[in-house]
Amino acid sequence: MRVAMISMHTSPLEQPGTGDAGGMNVYIHNTAAQLAKSGVEVDVFTRATRPSQGEIVEVEPGYRVINIVAGPYDGLDKEELPTQLAAFAGGIVQFARANGGTYDLIHSHYWLSGQVGWLLADLVGVPLVHTGHTWAAVKNAAGSDTTESEARRICEQQLVDNATTLVVNTEDETTQLSRFYDVDPAKIAVVSPGADTQLYTPGTNRNTERARRELGVPVHAKIVAFVGRLQDFKGPQVLLRAMGEVARRGNVSKPLRVLMCGGASGSGASEQRYRDIAREEGIDTITRFLGPRPPQELVSVYQAADIVAIPSYNESFGLVAVEAQATGTPVVAARVGGLPLAVAEGETGLLVDGHETPAWAQAIEQLLVDDSLRLSMALNATSHAAKFSWAVSAKELRSVYAETLEHFVPGADTRQAGGV
Repeated sequence: MRVAMISMHTSPLEQPGTGDAGGMNVYIHNTAAQLAKSGVEVDVFTRATRPSQGEIVEVEPGYRVINIVAGPYDGLDKEELPTQLAAFAGGIVQFARANGGTYDLIHSHYWLSGQVGWLLADLVGVPLVHTGHTWAAVKNAAGSDTTESEARRICEQQLVDNATTLVVNTEDETTQLSRFYDVDPAKIAVVSPGADTQLYTPGTNRNTERARRELGVPVHAKIVAFVGRLQDFKGPQVLLRAMGEVARRGNVSKPLRVLMCGGASGSGASEQRYRDIAREEGIDTITRFLGPRPPQELVSVYQAADIVAIPSYNESFGLVAVEAQATGTPVVAARVGGLPLAVAEGETGLLVDGHETPAWAQAIEQLLVDDSLRLSMALNATSHAAKFSWAVSAKELRSVYAETLEHFVPGADTRQAGGV
């Protein structure tokens, strides 16, 4: 089986936690790698952003990243990429013709890639599998920091109407698609993401001590970490204001530290905005902004932390929650999207309703003060995270591909181009 994955706006090889790179990059890279190990040939098509990338990157046997030149390398925000859809689609066609490439199906990721995938699937008569990762109507309903456009919502409606199969992360996402996009649940397949449980492993006391020394934080401090892109939709401002409240209450006997691991993302976003919030809350001297870290270094951040906080306004799943728990670190997360699946409430962490400062301060303080509860959750966290693996995700995804191909009849469906 040969699969063309499309990830136009961000490469699976980019560093997660900065720019447009995040959980979707991790998802594509790991599922492609695991599919390749199972015998599926995967080409991931993405837009070239540097001339030094080269056209073809052989990542692993059976897994390649193809960099397509479409528009200037620099200077295009994600919001401007619709102007390059035709150039990008044309580049994929040109590559396939020049290299004798034929594919059994197309799997597009995110709505921009979906528009390209829809066109190409129609042209060559193969099924389109689509994973949205985030959805405009869902983000807007959740209170995103930036309102997603009606044009994007229409494009997504076209995709859910015309894709052969939709792959989502959780049953909750199925419910959201049915509610906001009137999707027939029969065309939806649920495939939970995984975590690299060989990389993200629990740290011994010595590992934790070493991680804290490397990060320059006191060995005996109580540490709360945020891992993700610095944008309001991910909620870093929620954590900073909550930690300001925790510090003012003075109920935590040991020194407090806050680790913010990630880079600014989105139009107008800046790290300085969150530094200013930390200063307003009086916690600027105990808050460290680490910038994005590669997975091999991210392990130390998780191991150094007593708690990882995930105050997002929506997450289709929440890879950070699983990665943190795999290292034995309890999680305090918002009760949104797929996070109630990723976190076993009361066993591996706490879920918080809403994003109000008092509720978040109370949940974080509870785990920082109650050492026995936090350590009990840490012990449970690793076994819970072990339920999620990329090998299992890829196996389920391969089954979805096989079933999609088995029932696909080219030209059998009426094309729905309205998007209303």
